[in-house]
Amino acid sequence: MWHKTALVVALAASCAGCMTAEERRAADEAKCRSYGFVRKNDAFAECLQRIDLARRAELRSASVFDPWDRPVIYRPIIIRARPK
Repeated sequence: MWHKTALVVALAASCAGCMTAEERRAADEAKCRSYGFVRKNDAFAECLQRIDLARRAELRSASVFDPWDRPVIYRPIIIRARPK
């Protein structure tokens, strides 16, 4: 599993400079137009936002590297005040 993660991270790093922000925005707008949305309305803006959020979530998930692919266990530490 960590091979896939390493591949995704390497691919993202190598393609990071492939598109400028303007090119990425144009590609996102073209994708939303292909879905049938038209510019200058809320649905088009939501489409762009969802694409951006999905891209950010993908980057977040690819940036976590765990070579053993083990689950992360969260154990809160509870601190109680001593009675006076």
